[in-house]
Amino acid sequence: MNTAILPKEKDPMGAAIYEYFKTGKAGKLRVFSSQFEEDEIPVKELFRTYDHMPLLEQTALELAEGKILDVGAGSGCHSLALQEMGKKPVAIDISPLSVEVMQARGVDARLVNLFDPHFVERFDTILMLMNGSGIIGRVENFGTFFQRIKLLLNPGGSILMDSSDLRYLFEEEDGSFVVDLAADYYGQLDFRMQYKQIKGEAFDWLYVDFNTLRLYASQYGFKAELVKEGSHYDYLARLTL
Repeated sequence: MNTAILPKEKDPMGAAIYEYFKTGKAGKLRVFSSQFEEDEIPVKELFRTYDHMPLLEQTALELAEGKILDVGAGSGCHSLALQEMGKKPVAIDISPLSVEVMQARGVDARLVNLFDPHFVERFDTILMLMNGSGIIGRVENFGTFFQRIKLLLNPGGSILMDSSDLRYLFEEEDGSFVVDLAADYYGQLDFRMQYKQIKGEAFDWLYVDFNTLRLYASQYGFKAELVKEGSHYDYLARLTL
């Protein structure tokens, strides 16, 4: 899997986070996909506090314990909430501008790719929030992901990950679901972001239903527990060895 760090000239989300942090406002963070029409991420939402987080995220933060790794931490909102609880997270991201903002906000943030083999610390809790399964990219990457996590997780530790089941996109009027079983897994999407003139590269992103997550987890020695379900096909899972 990709172990790269983003160059600043191809880091639209980081640029949006940096501008919002510096000025209190930001333009449109545009999102493109070959499967859907253009969308937008509200940059202000990336700076939300604990009280404005979805219940699934609040639950994950409450459950996080010991030495905590916040993966793909963005602006650092989850790490800051953890610090306010008296916990000590380490935040990582592949966006240099995001890491710069997090450090300025008082977060122990590092410019690190989760899949970088040189990153060898161990943690009691690994947090993967805001559709945290996304960085796995595709279902065929589950093996690489779980083998990597085994090297980072302390005995008795856990992964807290949220995701969504995209089957609702294929729901018929009668409530049935029509999914092409011969096609790729329906939760595999491709995205590309743009902020003003800064264009990012296309990347794979995985939304995974809980049963599929549990199936792959069990193949690599992990137990998957459904901690809480959200209001619209989203859920929080805990994975343990």
